[in-house]
Amino acid sequence: MLLGMTTRSWWGWGTVEDAVTPAERRELVSRVRAVLPDADLTFHAPPDPSSLDVPPPRISPPGELYSVDVVDRLSHARGQAYRDVTRNLAGEVGPLPDAVARPRTEQDVVDVLDWCSSHDVAVIPFGGGTSVVGGVEPRDLDRVVTLDLSLLDRVLEVDPVSRAARIQAGVPGPSLEAQLKPSGLTLRHFPQSFEFSTLGGWLATRAGGHYATLHTHIDDLTESLRVVTPVGVSESRRLPGSGAGPSPDRLFLGSEGTLGVITEAWLRLQSPPVFRAGASVRFASWERAVEATRSIAQSGLHPANCRLLDPAEAFLNAGAASSVLVLAFESAAHPVDALLAQALELCGDGEVVEGAAQQWRKSFLRMPYQRDAMAQHAMITETFETACTWDRFFELHAAVVEAATRVLRDVCGVGIVTCRFTHVYPDGPAPYYGVYAPGRWGSLTAQWDEIKAAVSEALISSGGTITHHHAVGRDHMPWYARQRPAAFGAALSAAKAALDPAGVLNPGVLTTRST
Repeated sequence: MLLGMTTRSWWGWGTVEDAVTPAERRELVSRVRAVLPDADLTFHAPPDPSSLDVPPPRISPPGELYSVDVVDRLSHARGQAYRDVTRNLAGEVGPLPDAVARPRTEQDVVDVLDWCSSHDVAVIPFGGGTSVVGGVEPRDLDRVVTLDLSLLDRVLEVDPVSRAARIQAGVPGPSLEAQLKPSGLTLRHFPQSFEFSTLGGWLATRAGGHYATLHTHIDDLTESLRVVTPVGVSESRRLPGSGAGPSPDRLFLGSEGTLGVITEAWLRLQSPPVFRAGASVRFASWERAVEATRSIAQSGLHPANCRLLDPAEAFLNAGAASSVLVLAFESAAHPVDALLAQALELCGDGEVVEGAAQQWRKSFLRMPYQRDAMAQHAMITETFETACTWDRFFELHAAVVEAATRVLRDVCGVGIVTCRFTHVYPDGPAPYYGVYAPGRWGSLTAQWDEIKAAVSEALISSGGTITHHHAVGRDHMPWYARQRPAAFGAALSAAKAALDPAGVLNPGVLTTRST
């Protein structure tokens, strides 16, 4: 799949041209050997997709909207989770969509849903394909069309007075910002997947962006939605706020393509920042670092970045050997140096250090590519994320680290667990855990699934959420069903039945399949 002058990888993250360089790979392997000298780091190349035994489509959809090309079907079959990458590397083909539909207009979306509903064909809405929770995988489905919205990619209208824009759902992050630039406004929603993920995907999964406080989720930036459902189009009124009953937007935000297909949205914009200030602070203990981060989160200073790295995370990705807090402030209207100074005062005896923030940012942008490279060497490198209240954090943290350490020992023999805060709120943090362990080629997916189950159980049992910003998909369903109130689950199922009577929209996600 071509993206301008680059080629999207069919088996892993991002583009072929931006994959790790030979020198970068040698450095990664050398780093792993230093920590895990007994690991088998044999290189495994991805298979040629033309060599794979791809089953023929089971449907014959009408018209030119639909593609049954082999690579098209393969590249739309999975997201970007570790288990997606390992299965692709092993040449495991199934399950696949039978066809990929690319609507050019909203009426095309209506036509696809009508045809699929009348022919009992499942429909999986697809944005940038960056799901890491099985959200776009046609798992346990008989006949499937993947609905790729990438041709609905325009900023249709800008309201400079209200600072908002009407935007089609298929636009990826860089194109969205490029189209807004002439207006002098910006959305400034930057998830790690920004380069490839789309507005519709952000809305459907309630995506979290890079910013640590205030407008952290796409929810905060949503003014109204337009959604095509199998029973009609839902369009909410543009309003800055409303107390008129439950919010219709909230029904579709986070619905993961199960209730309708988001085709457009009005999003709140802002002026780009002019003033910036930042610093990195090193702490003598993890506990002291957590307390300082909480003080800043509850101070009302609202840093744009307030990312805490534990010693292992700081060592692996920022070159530091102790807990490090990365702080940044920005504003379009006023200098922010005084805000940074106040935040540093709240850090108490923390020591300001140079270079950590820059090294972290560089590693952050390369992490997905490096994860894929390590998978080629049979390394298990993946993450979990959650959120909890401050009063429960240390208890949850201990439970997660203990569960992860135990399962890594049982499944892999040895492993490393890291933690960072991606977002912070006055009432709690969003911890993000990383695991690094040697795997066995041929067993990587099974090993990961066992690790995932053990840590997910610890998260739910300790009062955290099964996901803070990665969505539910198919991978999180067992724990999501336990987290949500039973009455809400019944209401969600009723909404599904009303909006999607044939049950064709992304079956198996958020609600139990009725068939």
